[in-house]
Formats: sequence, structure tokens, C-alpha cells
Amino acid sequence: MQHIIDRFISYITIDTQSDPNSDSTPSTEKQWDLAHKLVEELKEIGMKDVVIDENAYIMATLPSNMDKEVPTIGFIAHFDTSPDFSGNNVNPQIIKNYDGGDITLNKEENIVLSPSYFEDLLQYKGNTLITTDGTTLLGADDKAGITEIVTAMEHLIKHPEIKHGKIRVGFTPDEEIGRGAHKFDVAAFGADWAYTMDGSQIGELEYENFNAAGAKISIGGKSVHPGYAIGKMVNAVLIANDFISMLPQDEVPQKTTGREGFFHVHHLSGEIEHAEIELIVRDHDLEKFNQRKALLQEITDKLNETYGPYVTLEIKDQYFNMREKIEPVMHIVDIAEKAMKSLNIAPIIKPIRGGTDGSQLSFMGLPCPNIFAGGHNFHGKYEYVPVESMQKAVDVIVKICELTGNLNFDAENKIS
Repeated sequence: MQHIIDRFISYITIDTQSDPNSDSTPSTEKQWDLAHKLVEELKEIGMKDVVIDENAYIMATLPSNMDKEVPTIGFIAHFDTSPDFSGNNVNPQIIKNYDGGDITLNKEENIVLSPSYFEDLLQYKGNTLITTDGTTLLGADDKAGITEIVTAMEHLIKHPEIKHGKIRVGFTPDEEIGRGAHKFDVAAFGADWAYTMDGSQIGELEYENFNAAGAKISIGGKSVHPGYAIGKMVNAVLIANDFISMLPQDEVPQKTTGREGFFHVHHLSGEIEHAEIELIVRDHDLEKFNQRKALLQEITDKLNETYGPYVTLEIKDQYFNMREKIEPVMHIVDIAEKAMKSLNIAPIIKPIRGGTDGSQLSFMGLPCPNIFAGGHNFHGKYEYVPVESMQKAVDVIVKICELTGNLNFDAENKIS
């Protein structure tokens, strides 16, 4: 496992935060630092056709070592980290043989990773955990996925007795800001299907995700002296407050679970003459998703009727539920499930309360379920990953390659 630890740490100590306010791809120059390292590492382990394009998208090939034709499969992960929390100067801590108790991340700041709050920790008693030092995120999302893919490819190269078809790997920038698949060349990738290694706890296997949109509400106002404001002042801040109060109060992230959708206000700024609200809309059900967007327009219209034409709404769809693209080719999920069961991993098949590159790629013609990468508590200082989970993810990748090579497929690449 030390090999996995060393590889993972070499990735997470490179800052690759993406930036939603940037129009470039990648959105930050520092993402190139890890991208170039990955290119060289893929070449070093023996991968073929290693390329990186002008937008930092990386692709490589492990050629088939079989005589028969089988579908080309792919494995994909992203190398950027979330802009929600600092990814600079990541200083990981390694907790061997975790005893199930509290883990002090930062003594000076009294930052503690505790199973009394994060109950998932208890399932990893006896494991080796990698945590933060309480001042940054860890970067397991999704550098754990990259670690697992590179390690699995290295294992297959060193063990040619494991028979497999052609395998493609792809690493992307800017997934954390919703743009990871935007410039991914599906035709050049050339896989019949792929898997993103971007899930959380061991066993996760996902082929459903939210339909997603982002909304920006801009509100104008009129500022006059408050002592003489009657009938004249229009306070944009108070209109913004009215807008938020008209949203369903229980349909927020902290009060929903499973397939329940939500509205999430994540930015609010303002003064008397101008205020802005930014929020995201999420729902697994497409009809309910459209109803949520319609509600935003209804609130906008109602406030304009009340105050005058001061409120404008801009909604942009971000991604859609990949279930409709995966269900016609469910054998690709079945193969992953069979791989897990053969390794004594209990599959956890559930909808993603979020999205992955795979959701966009599925609509771009590359069906792409999501598999666990092992990390927990992404995007913050309490993030951690069990090394044993990363090793199991490596084993799953290898087993998927092996199983696909041993199956017989018809002309439509379905199991015959």
C-alpha cells in the first residue's frame, strides 16, 4: 500500500484548485503542474499514445493483449480540486491502524475529526487513513481516482497474464466548476463506454445523478435619503430577502436526501440600488426539475408586479440525469457490480446527489457510470480517505478490465 500512499501524496501536494470566475481552460494555470506530471508518469509506467491537448485534457492507451475483439473501455478522473476550500500547501497526516476514536487534525485550532459527528469513520477501524492537517482540503476528490487509475494500469502492464481488451484513460480539468467534460473529445477517446472513478465510500456504484441548473437573480433599486424615502426608495436588499423567503424553506440541501431535490442559495450580495442572488437547482426527476425552474420565474414575475420591473432572472442548465443514457446499456453497470462482488465488496447502488463528468459524457455519447474512489467529506478540512479503499478501487478497475476481456459481445457491444 505504500506505493499508493506515495503516489497519492505526490498528487495532493500540488495545488490544482479550479476557478469558476475564469473563462480559460483550464480555469487556473496551476492545474498544468499536475497535468504535465501525469503525462510523464503515464509514459514512465508504459502507457501508449499519451497525449495532452491545449486545454490540459489527458488521454492514454493500454493496448489489448488478447487475440479476440472486445469493446474498448475507459476510466476517467479529474485533477482539479474544489474552489470551496483552500488546496494550497496540503499537509496530509497518515493515521495507521485507526482505533475508532477522535483524530486531532489541528491542535492549535482545536480541529477534530470525530466519529461522533462523522459516523462513517467507524467502518474504517483498523485501516490506514490519510487526513488533512485541518487547514486545507485533502484533494481525494478526485486525486484518489487518478491514483487508482494509474496504479491499476501499472499493475496490468506488470501482469500481462491478466487478459484485457483495449483500455483508455482520461484525466480532465475543471470538473469541480461543472466544466470537466465540456471540451472532452469523445470521438478521440474512442471508448465504447467508460467509468468515472469519482465516488465516495467503498462499494458505491452510481448511474443516476441530479438534473442541475444554476440561477442568477439581479435586483435593482432606488436610493434616496431614508428620512424622505416614503414612496420613493426601492431597497434591493429587502427584495432579495423577499425572493429567498418565497423559496420552499424545507427544500434545501440540509433538509433533503435520496432523490429529493432542492434549491441552494450559495451567494448573496447587495446594497440599496443593487443586489444579487446566486443559487443552484437540483432534482433527479426531470419534470420536477423543470417545475423548480418555473417557480423561480414565477417568483421573479410576482416581485416585479409588487415592486416594478427591478428583478431579472438568468437560468443556465448545467447537466442532466445520466440514467436515461445508462439504462439502455445496463450491462456496463452489471460488469462493475460483478467485479465488486467477486472481490467481496458489497455494491452500494444509489443516486448521486451531485454530478460527475460522467453525467455530461453520457449525453455526449460515452455512457459513463461512477465508481467509488474511497474519500469522504469532500471539499473541506475534514476530508479523509482510507488507503485500503483506494486499493480496493484499484482491484475493481483491474477486475472490470479482466471481466470485459472474458465476456462475449454481440455486434452492439452487448453481452451475448
